[in-house]
Amino acid sequence: MDYKADALVLRAADYGEYDRMVTLLTAERGKIGAGMKGVRKAGAKLNFASQPFCFSEYVFAEKGGRYTVTQASLHEGFFGLRLDLKKYYAGAAVLQTCDAFSAEGMPCGELLVGAVETLSAIETENGHTMSAVLRFLLRTLRLAGYPVSAERCTVCGREMEGRRRFDMASGSFRCAGCGDGVPVSAVTYDAIRAVLKGDAEDGEDGVRRALRLMKAYVLYHTETELSALEEFLSL
Repeated sequence: MDYKADALVLRAADYGEYDRMVTLLTAERGKIGAGMKGVRKAGAKLNFASQPFCFSEYVFAEKGGRYTVTQASLHEGFFGLRLDLKKYYAGAAVLQTCDAFSAEGMPCGELLVGAVETLSAIETENGHTMSAVLRFLLRTLRLAGYPVSAERCTVCGREMEGRRRFDMASGSFRCAGCGDGVPVSAVTYDAIRAVLKGDAEDGEDGVRRALRLMKAYVLYHTETELSALEEFLSL
């Protein structure tokens, strides 16, 4: 039985002499693992569709619960991400995040749309790459049931000043004197709050620190390291 869907390639691995296995994110069926036969041969017409970042309409042949890609029509290849090391790792961080928060059979429409929009923003924007990744992380965490709250202290209810603490279990900020949590700077809190409110982020340092905090938050809840994000932040 054939199945057709728009999908984003999250991962690809060589298989056999000429084949490749791909992990794709679809809106209706979540993650799908599929084989692509002969795509590593010289001149293979579907080679483009077996590369990470590729967003295409795929046609799958399904047999015994296994999928094989038989056709693909390109929507966007995001080839520009491969020409800039920083943008490449930013895009790879988006793919790793999708991989961590999706599963087979899980509807992922909003996650897929967010990923494609973010990859487009990373490819085309200059100087706002970190902000695009932070927006995507916060959006994905909300969809996954781990929303981050950056309002008043969740313990005493007061507006916060100076250093804060971030509670990994609840995803909320507290005053430095209210309970346990990871110590965070004011600029980290301000960057996250600005993104959540849809305002412009003020300062690269705050966004960078916020990304490191969200990387730790993702690890806490999913045991996923987001190694590509670490590479991105080290550049």
